[in-house]
Amino acid sequence: MTTEHPVPAQRRSPEPESTTSTPAQRMIALGIVQADNPALRARARPFELPREAAEARETITRIRAAMDRVAAAHRFAKGMGMAAPQIGIDRAATVIRTGNGELVLLNPRIVDRSGEGETLFEGCLSFFDVRGEVERAACVTVEHRRLDGVVETTRFGGGLARHVQHEVDHLEGRLYTDRMPTGTDVIPLSEYQGTGRPWRDP
Repeated sequence: MTTEHPVPAQRRSPEPESTTSTPAQRMIALGIVQADNPALRARARPFELPREAAEARETITRIRAAMDRVAAAHRFAKGMGMAAPQIGIDRAATVIRTGNGELVLLNPRIVDRSGEGETLFEGCLSFFDVRGEVERAACVTVEHRRLDGVVETTRFGGGLARHVQHEVDHLEGRLYTDRMPTGTDVIPLSEYQGTGRPWRDP
């Protein structure tokens, strides 16, 4: 948490179950698994590649379709990422879209974190009505696999590194709230509007 913008405790009123008026309820309607589902706390199963290449392709296709639905309902200034468990698929795949294109990661594992950490607000499609400040490494090195089973190692920096860390956490059964500083809490989206700083490019 930055000292300039202390985070107050979360304050939310229950919404009627019959409406889809809040951002979180719209995510539910679009098929996004929500944070109270134990599936988001389980480690996703890695693909055995290339043997399960067809399953991996199908998972990527389903993630992309869900992202298209979400993008049609909400604009994302900082890009959007989605992990397979967020649409009910227990496999280690994630897709990240930014202004620079699309990134697909299969069986990703962060093998190095470096650079000065930065604390910025993050959101999550699985509890979209709130935002929280999280410290992330400036750069990460990720080991991941291609569909043909070849292992690749890629280094990410800036805002993309933050996206990658967020999505890999999903595949390991973590939510960004697990990484928030002790004593802080998420804030309602209405309080966040206009207070967040941009994520830096690499």
